[in-house]
Amino acid sequence: MSDQHPSSVAFGIKTTPMRVSYDDVLRVWQEADDLPEIADAWLWDHLMPIAGPKDGQILEGWTLLSALAARTRRLRLGLLVTSNRIRPPAVLGKIATTVDVISGGRLIMGLGVGGTVQPPNTGGITGENPAVAEYAAYGLPLVPPAEGIARLEETIAILRGMWTRDVFDFHGRHYTLTGNRNEPKPVQQPGPPLLIGGWGDRTLRLVAEHADIWNIPGPPHNTLDRIADRSAVLDGHCAAIGRDPRSITRSVQYIVSYDDPAADRKVITELIAAGMTHIVLSLRSPYPSRVVQWLVDEIITPVRADTGEFR
Repeated sequence: MSDQHPSSVAFGIKTTPMRVSYDDVLRVWQEADDLPEIADAWLWDHLMPIAGPKDGQILEGWTLLSALAARTRRLRLGLLVTSNRIRPPAVLGKIATTVDVISGGRLIMGLGVGGTVQPPNTGGITGENPAVAEYAAYGLPLVPPAEGIARLEETIAILRGMWTRDVFDFHGRHYTLTGNRNEPKPVQQPGPPLLIGGWGDRTLRLVAEHADIWNIPGPPHNTLDRIADRSAVLDGHCAAIGRDPRSITRSVQYIVSYDDPAADRKVITELIAAGMTHIVLSLRSPYPSRVVQWLVDEIITPVRADTGEFR
C-alpha cells in the first residue's frame, strides 16, 4: 500500500462517449480545461454500447481524443484504457505519437489487455458479456487471458522501441516488425507516461515492471477491501523486482451519482485513505450544464478540506 501524503492527490474526469454527442463531450472538456482543479480528462475504448439499448451512438476513442487534444490547451489526456486487442501495436504507437504531438506533449498512454475469453465455468466472460458481441461485430478475435497478457507485454516493448529508436525491429511470439520508422517522435521522451488498467495478478506484474500509473475501477465494481488487496499484490511484485512501490501512481475510477454528492465524498475520502492518489470522476451522460464546476464545488474542494489536502 502506498504511503504517499494526501497532498499528492490529483483529480481527473472521464466522459464515457456512449449516447452523447461530440459537442457535449467537447463542452465538458473545455470547461475542465479552464479549471485548474482538474488535472486530466479521459475517454474509453469501445465501439458499441456496452449497456442499455444496442443502437446508441459511440464515437471511436482515439479519433475523438485527437479532436479534443486540438481543442484544449492544458489537460493531460488519454483513454482509460486502450484495448490492446483493437489495433496492431505499431499502428497504435503511431496514433499515440500523433496525439502527443497535437496536444503538445499531454498524452498519458492508457493500456489494458482488452477482450479475452476463458473456458466455461472458470469465471470468464460468457455470451452475454458485451465484449463478445462488440468484438464479433468488428471482426476482432478474443484470446485467452494468458495470451492477452503476453500480447500486452509485447505491445509495451514495441511502443517504447518505436518512440525512441530511429529504426526499430521487433521479433516476438505474437508481433513482428521489420524496419519500423516513427517520425516525428512523441513530444514526451522517452515517451508518454504509461498507465496500465486491471487487477489480475499477471496484469499487476506488468504494472510493477513497466507502468507509471496503475488504474482500477472503484466501487461498486471493486470494494475497498478488494482494492487494498490488489494494491498489496502490486507492492509484492514491486518488492520482487526491487522497485519502490511509491513510484507508481495509484489511480481509481469512480462514477459520480449527481444526486448524492455527500455519499460520493465519503467514498472518495475512503479511497484516498486507502492510498489512491489519482481519482478519476466518471460522468454519466447526459452531462449537466457546468458539470465540472459542480464537481469542483461539491466534491473536490470539500474532499480536499476533509483530507487536509491543499493542492
